[in-house]
Amino acid sequence: MNEIRDLIVGIDFGKEHSQICYYDRKAGEPRSLSMKVGGSQYEAPTCLCRRVEQKDYCVGLEAEYFAREKGGIMIDDLYGICQKREKVMVAGTETEPWGLLAQFLNGMLKFLGITELVKNTKCVIVTLPELGDIQVENFQKAFESLGFPNDKYMLQDYAESFYYYVLSQKKEIWNRSVAWYAFTPEKVIFRKLTLNGGTRPVLVKLEDPVETELPMEEEERDTEFYRFAQKTLGKDLYSSIQITGEGFSQDWAVQSVKLLCYQKRKVYYGNNLFARGACEAGKERLEDKSLKGYRFLSDSLVMADVGMEMRVMGSPTYYPLIQAGNNWYDCKASCELILDNTEELVFTISTFENPEKRRVGMMLPGIPPRPNKTTRLSLELQYVSQKECRVTVKDLGFGEMFPSSGKVWTETVEW
Repeated sequence: MNEIRDLIVGIDFGKEHSQICYYDRKAGEPRSLSMKVGGSQYEAPTCLCRRVEQKDYCVGLEAEYFAREKGGIMIDDLYGICQKREKVMVAGTETEPWGLLAQFLNGMLKFLGITELVKNTKCVIVTLPELGDIQVENFQKAFESLGFPNDKYMLQDYAESFYYYVLSQKKEIWNRSVAWYAFTPEKVIFRKLTLNGGTRPVLVKLEDPVETELPMEEEERDTEFYRFAQKTLGKDLYSSIQITGEGFSQDWAVQSVKLLCYQKRKVYYGNNLFARGACEAGKERLEDKSLKGYRFLSDSLVMADVGMEMRVMGSPTYYPLIQAGNNWYDCKASCELILDNTEELVFTISTFENPEKRRVGMMLPGIPPRPNKTTRLSLELQYVSQKECRVTVKDLGFGEMFPSSGKVWTETVEW
């Protein structure tokens, strides 16, 4: 491994299998890490095993071995567990889902072979099929328990990882539309990545998925996928076609591969796209910033700019709090302010659809009566879903003259 400090790490946390890679700056690309020393097996089962004698946990292939050979306690539905808040019984002890997730993340990160992991890591980017509010909460608590501050980890779904992976390739791979076929043993899902070059920034979008079931018999499977590819590709021009997931094989895809490669279309198949895409996202967002002229319209984006009109250093100004175009689970802001002849906070909102600024008020009922400019408040904004923002206001008082009342006001709003 060429990198030993300022590590950018990508982890694909899949429902069945997971992977880990790091960004190799010398090679200029992500490198996958094998789950076996000296081997080339890059996928590990998404599972944990509680080793009874050692009183610790192991992950992946090692977890399967200890559960099978040494009587360890297998926890195999880790992905499903992390979609819930309910505690899980492990070896007679109730355990938080985020605690198990922390053990898994710690086990995966050990494959890096780096001491003082938090200190030597610039960022860990975790990608998974989808991200709900409970999953985000569990990941945040898991990283916190491992000692990672907020700025040293990111979360993103597979769609965003696909975007970063594709646009990190040579431009000839994505200068037109890109087709994505995601396979499972039972079905295939198609999505189309499009770029609107007529806007600034260039808007990049993944169209809604289209799917079909596939028969198990190979010849029938080839025929059915051929028809599906013919229908979904149509007569549109594609720079490349990306194929992911288990369930695809060139052994049976005889007719369909010929169709995919028609007119010299570039076709790529691999199982490490999402881990690499997560790694590329970290490199782009923290260092390169070469995609400033592009904006990916994911389902997780916050579409509103949120700020306040304030006096800063005595001068009236607009104070930005939340910037549109970021994922909701990354959108948070905080500040302290002093009230000036008001018992109401007024936020200034604008969106992509309605760029004209509008004002939204939040009353503070029961605020203690004090002389003007002697009420200091803390303000926190935290998105809890793509549309909902939780606003928390606390009375901080004003020194010894006016101690805090302890009052807290909370609202969840849709801007």
